[in-house]
Amino acid sequence: MRRDTFLKSLAALAAAGALPNAAWAAANLKMMIPANPGGGWDGTGRALGDALRDAGVASSVTYENKGGAAGAIGLAQFFNASKGDPNALMVMGAVMLGGIITGKPPVSITQVTPIARLTTEYNVFVLPAESPLKTMKDVVEQLKKDPGSVKWGGGSRGATEHIAAAQIAQAVGVPAAKINYVPFRGGGEAVAAILGGNVTVGGSGYSEFQPYIESGKMRAIAVTSDKRLDGINVPTLKEQGIDVVIGNWRGVYGAAGITPAQRDALAAMIVKATQSKSWAEAVKKNNWTPALLTGKAFEEFVDRDFSSLRATMVRAGMV
Repeated sequence: MRRDTFLKSLAALAAAGALPNAAWAAANLKMMIPANPGGGWDGTGRALGDALRDAGVASSVTYENKGGAAGAIGLAQFFNASKGDPNALMVMGAVMLGGIITGKPPVSITQVTPIARLTTEYNVFVLPAESPLKTMKDVVEQLKKDPGSVKWGGGSRGATEHIAAAQIAQAVGVPAAKINYVPFRGGGEAVAAILGGNVTVGGSGYSEFQPYIESGKMRAIAVTSDKRLDGINVPTLKEQGIDVVIGNWRGVYGAAGITPAQRDALAAMIVKATQSKSWAEAVKKNNWTPALLTGKAFEEFVDRDFSSLRATMVRAGMV
């Protein structure tokens, strides 16, 4: 029997409850991370890989980073190269939905298989430590004087930090179309640009900037949550008179063309992984909020979020 056929059989049997957990030790998973190293998707994918091994549902996990276009480049490669492969996973999230809305790529998320939502996370806006601006109020005053002089750095076009920047502009009376947003292909590039003073203000998930905030290399000036995050002494935008709340979420999809049994088996593996010690440590370290959702509920959530994001981006003049 060919190895891929054998693994597909394992997936179907496991989904039916006919195999013990140990049988999953034969699985060698492939993880597509549609972003460059150093960002939120990269951290999520590698933490999930560690958790899958820790939970004993995979013997190995290999990773491939393919950044660009809010994940659309990696999505296209995943779609074309992994059809029917029950051992292939791709990290994705709200950023990819935003990129699909703005970029209209040839491959859409509807062409691959939803498996699970993993976490939610709010964005934080930061300034380089040496910036003459010290607060979000300073940023807003400069934005009102000269919108183009404020360079907002963050993930790809359509990322939640891009949407948040547009909403901030609208909230303070500046046309969203006038914001100067600089997209980066991965968190590492964005961090380098912020630390180098090449952008005025940076935005991303708190976990991506946490080491630099704690070391004093970045100054956190606002979070996009409805209330302050536990253990993080950073004011919300709402506290500062800017009525903007927006969250991010991350999850995983499977390949196109897998069977319902194989999809369910992957979801079961993800559930096991999120119950592992390794995953609990990653969630705590990165200040992620667990938000596990699988099956039809996850698919319906994605559909609703896609529609909501599109409406938000239309109002912000982004599409």
